Amino acid sequence: MNVRRHLIPRTALTAATALALATLSACGSDDPAATNNKGKLDVVASFYPMQYLAEQIGGKHVEVTSLTEPGQEPHDLEISAKQRAQLEESDAALYLKGLQPNVDEAISQSAVKTKIDAATLTSLEKHGTEVGGHAEEHPEEGEEEGHEGHDHGHDHGGKDPHIWLDPVRYGEVAEGVGKAFAKADPKHRATYEKNTEALVKKLKGLDTEFRNGLKDTKTKVFITTHAAFGYLAERYGLTEEAISGLDPEGEPSANRVRALQKMAKADGVTTVFYETLVSDKTAKTLADDTGLKTDVLDPIEGITEKSRGDDYVQVMRSNLKSLRTALGAK
Repeated sequence: MNVRRHLIPRTALTAATALALATLSACGSDDPAATNNKGKLDVVASFYPMQYLAEQIGGKHVEVTSLTEPGQEPHDLEISAKQRAQLEESDAALYLKGLQPNVDEAISQSAVKTKIDAATLTSLEKHGTEVGGHAEEHPEEGEEEGHEGHDHGHDHGGKDPHIWLDPVRYGEVAEGVGKAFAKADPKHRATYEKNTEALVKKLKGLDTEFRNGLKDTKTKVFITTHAAFGYLAERYGLTEEAISGLDPEGEPSANRVRALQKMAKADGVTTVFYETLVSDKTAKTLADDTGLKTDVLDPIEGITEKSRGDDYVQVMRSNLKSLRTALGAK
């Protein structure tokens, strides 16, 4: 389309050229906080648990943007062209490899200088539909092995990525993030170290609350919609039985549903837990069929108006309260 380019004043072209050169100069600067013009480390976080770490550790010295909007289910997040451009302009990307395949791809292809993979900062384990005190479930006769209780197309590499639901592992990740921030922005190293220490202390306190709150219960078994709480179950001597596997949208087999109904009666299970970002239909159907209650156990993949708390710690305490009620804590 010809838009009478000969009428554009030379002064306008000169100004535009100067602006472009200034922008390129800022983007190519060695100053780690050059891109946001606020003197802050510009951090892109993949989803809420990573955002929370960045904000708590970075404090006033970071500008944090999350790729996953509040209320958006993070597992199948599609990265927009705008978000890819945002990645290119950021100083650091904080993510959890294995949880969001599209995010993993976008970050690996980006030129962002500091890439922090939380999965490398602690230990990951394999989890299926059942985690904790019971042995891993074997498929029923005639059922295809691996059909239930696994990732249904999500590339977790066989490892459970839900490490943030264990305060101890989450604290290990926090320490690694603090070191990465200090390396990326050494000018504010002291602040990052101080904030990291404060956050780890807070998470240790949360761990103590869970240990004390769950050490004496009538049952150790709880049922969830998807296997997000395996690390939490292992940490506090519980057994998580998931209706589906690591994929929150996974559909359970008829054999799995029958096994859960039988198990619920045998182990004195009172409650089927569902979560705020995924449909509660399957949980309520199972609960109705077995005469059980339903309640929320939040995997804290995002904070919304439905969340029982304003941040990670508050929602974790709400989860503890729900677990204590369901398990018959004394």
